[in-house]
Amino acid sequence: MTLTQLSYIVAVDKYRHFATAAQKIYITQPTLSMQIQKLEDELGVLIFDRSKSPVIPTEVGTKIIEQAKVMLSGAKHIEDIAAVEGGELKGSFKVGIIPTVAPYLVPIFLKAFVDAYPKIDLTFEEALTADVLEGLHDDELDVGIIATSTDNSLFERELFLEPFLGYVSVGHKFSSQEKLELTDLYSENLWLLNEGHCFRDQVIKICRKENQKMNRGNVVFESGNLETLKRLVEQDFGVTLMPYLAMEDHDTRCANGIVKEFIDPVPTRKIRMVYSREFLKNNLIDALASTILDTIPEHLKTQTEEFVLD
Repeated sequence: MTLTQLSYIVAVDKYRHFATAAQKIYITQPTLSMQIQKLEDELGVLIFDRSKSPVIPTEVGTKIIEQAKVMLSGAKHIEDIAAVEGGELKGSFKVGIIPTVAPYLVPIFLKAFVDAYPKIDLTFEEALTADVLEGLHDDELDVGIIATSTDNSLFERELFLEPFLGYVSVGHKFSSQEKLELTDLYSENLWLLNEGHCFRDQVIKICRKENQKMNRGNVVFESGNLETLKRLVEQDFGVTLMPYLAMEDHDTRCANGIVKEFIDPVPTRKIRMVYSREFLKNNLIDALASTILDTIPEHLKTQTEEFVLD
């Protein structure tokens, strides 16, 4: 019995499909099947009922998989102990980060972090909030960077508040306003992200804050990418909202859209780090948080919690 074999049965249990599990953990399906069969032969039991679709664990298989998760977590804990020995920052560190934060925040701090801690093997996984949280609970991620609050099963560390900005086409009636008010959005067609993005939910909350009669009829297009929404606005198609960092490098000479700030209270979202346990890599968490806070724009360090969307 090996830790690798245990990780394979946990993967199959998660995805309930041998081919999918193999793809997700970057091995071939024959290798996955062979190793699981070898483990079953060694134990003298069937771990999975392969006659079912999707594949499901047998009764004894369920017990074995649960114990495998405990053993894999314990092995990771041993690696953590070794990584912090002597106080030197080293070892692997896997970060899950949501798509509306990743492309704008990571380039800001990455070089500074890598230069300061060259022995840390840093890996990023871009995923929706629900998937980041699942990765933390399954011990597949060390830390997550998200923009919503979580349940009490996770530890949370606040990083900074990020304001929302309006982005309007040059021909839009809002283009001549110095700043936007929340009420300006109530009658507008807004471009929104697809279901599953917390930024989408937060935008809807902004628009409904004082107008409970607002309905989904104002949504005329949905995208999975903030950059797509920006391009639509620049083609003279209405209004969208953007997080501050997404517009930090906005080049007004090239774009056909106009960035608008909100009058107080400015809607904001709280960017935070979350992790599933009070684990030994707290020094790595401290290092990552400090680097982020040292490198973000000064404007983000002075935001107040007047209108925070969670």
